[in-house]
Amino acid sequence: MRMEMPFCPHCGAPGEGNFCPACGKPSGSALPTAGLTDNQAATLCYALGLITGVVFLVLEPYSRHPKIRFHAFQSIFLNLAMVAVGVAVSLVGGVLGAGIPLLGSLVAGLAWTGLWFGSLVLWILLMLKTYQGNKIVLPILGPLAEKQAG
Repeated sequence: MRMEMPFCPHCGAPGEGNFCPACGKPSGSALPTAGLTDNQAATLCYALGLITGVVFLVLEPYSRHPKIRFHAFQSIFLNLAMVAVGVAVSLVGGVLGAGIPLLGSLVAGLAWTGLWFGSLVLWILLMLKTYQGNKIVLPILGPLAEKQAG
């Protein structure tokens, strides 16, 4: 019975252990992920928004995966942006409501409904596409997340 020597998927050099002695990259097909695939972990970054984004940035071995780090940072930035937009909608509604109460309530109510519905659609789209292995880079927030993820 002949045992074959494992080869590095990155540079093709023979080697054993967790890291290739030639290029220093992980010698397996990917870093270990404690039971979750990269797509599953990246999708879960969006599940509870800010909370799961931070969790996957802190948990080993997920914090070492650039793909998972990108989705975690994008989830965090997206949720912070939604909070900022929500505060702005509340302020505009309050200012308009001070002058014309019915108009302020109507504008704020419509804006909140649009924000909620848009956020829900975006959340579902991000989770679905990420689970399928696609990478959606949101305008403004995506490049920031890529820069942070390294």
